[in-house]
Amino acid sequence: MSGDLLLAGLLADARMLAVFGLAGTPVAVAGRLEGGGRAGIDRDGWPRLEPGQGTVAAMRVRPNAALDRYAAVMGLAPQDCPEGPVLGLGAGGAEGAPHVDLAAAIARHILALPADRPAEAIAKRLPAIGTWAASELRGAQIPPSGGDLVERRGPGDVEIIRQDEPFAGFFSVGVSHLRHRTHAGGMTPVVRREALVLGDAVVVLPWDPVRDRVLLIEQFRMAPLLRRDPQPWLLETVAGRVDAGETVEDAARREAREEANLTLARLFPALHHYPSPGVLGEYLYLYVGIADLPDGIEGVHGLESEAEDIRGHLVPRADLTRMAMGGQVTNGPLAMLALWLELRRDALRTELGLG
Repeated sequence: MSGDLLLAGLLADARMLAVFGLAGTPVAVAGRLEGGGRAGIDRDGWPRLEPGQGTVAAMRVRPNAALDRYAAVMGLAPQDCPEGPVLGLGAGGAEGAPHVDLAAAIARHILALPADRPAEAIAKRLPAIGTWAASELRGAQIPPSGGDLVERRGPGDVEIIRQDEPFAGFFSVGVSHLRHRTHAGGMTPVVRREALVLGDAVVVLPWDPVRDRVLLIEQFRMAPLLRRDPQPWLLETVAGRVDAGETVEDAARREAREEANLTLARLFPALHHYPSPGVLGEYLYLYVGIADLPDGIEGVHGLESEAEDIRGHLVPRADLTRMAMGGQVTNGPLAMLALWLELRRDALRTELGLG
């Protein structure tokens, strides 16, 4: 894009301007913005400009390569207005204020990708990019590992030399060349480390405290098949990625509806953790969800758009504990939740007023 542009809405925020390396002059654009709650997250999440009373704060800038690249990925094109061409507008999308910090993190990821990667290819991965960007923001807020047992580290204790992304699909492969502080006080030589970039996920075990039973699900899994497991249909519990722009608790409730057609009355946080921190860029939020589980509720569920084929199983809670202790539960998060619930059952019933 050539010539001055007016950036409106999300793009006029100082945090976004900083990502693009831009400075500008404030300008008032006549009208008001409608929608835009998912601007910078989804391609179709940008606000529309409605004529009428009021003005919209905008910034007049001279576009650069970073802004051009971002606009191509997001499918943004300037819209003509009396004050000049305006960038940052669309069809409206969801209501609400934009998630600026998340949008800025997504923008940084987009601009860090190789310049020869097609904009359309990046656009197809926006959900995965958003999931990872949101995971980074949550990761910066979690309590430090080990409490006072583990020495506190600072930014200077890890030096990133170079980062690459040789593969990007449902997940991506992140390759880092780095060195880090040793326990003896020096620095390691430059080492290459690889990880699968997945982002945060939520796992929830539906439990009926009155009937004292749980709902488990069964579905086909690729990794056991690759390991030549003759039974790649695993017994699990409800789980899924935390989408960009939603809370972990909202993701738990959404996944319960999608995978088991359940409405959860309450969520109790259990053991949140990294399942395999040596190789997986993933953090799991584990919950027990209170649900009404009458006979016949099991069913077969899942999203057709994701080819999900998920069968429900009603199981007495005590049987789940026995199965976990007997090695019949090979899904780690389910085994962890089964044992956590065994230990916490009476306290949870008391908190629920069930004695």
